[in-house]
Amino acid sequence: QVQLVESGGGLVQPGGSLRLSCAASGSISSIYAMGWYRQVPGKQRELVAFSRGGITDYGDSVKGRFTASRDNAKNMMYLQMNSLKPDDTANYYCYAAISVGALGVKPYWGQGTQVTVSS
Repeated sequence: QVQLVESGGGLVQPGGSLRLSCAASGSISSIYAMGWYRQVPGKQRELVAFSRGGITDYGDSVKGRFTASRDNAKNMMYLQMNSLKPDDTANYYCYAAISVGALGVKPYWGQGTQVTVSS
């Protein structure tokens, strides 16, 4: 079974930086799309970044500060977060659309990693 495991969350001061990682494991043929979302308790999950077809879209609140990337050889996804603000505090989730052999493309989600921006 394909699994996404996230890491890199934690406490950081305003203006600081943090790098989130998401490792995809299992019988993976290709990653066709990937993204990062965040959620605050009581609110709907918010788009942070989404990449598909060679195009990456970012949420307006993170444009110019966050950068999503991937390492296909290692089946790793990253979210570089710079100039962090208290409003960035949330649980961050990675997403990937992954093909597993002949079973076709299926969506997968990580369990989330908490990012807290506070002085």
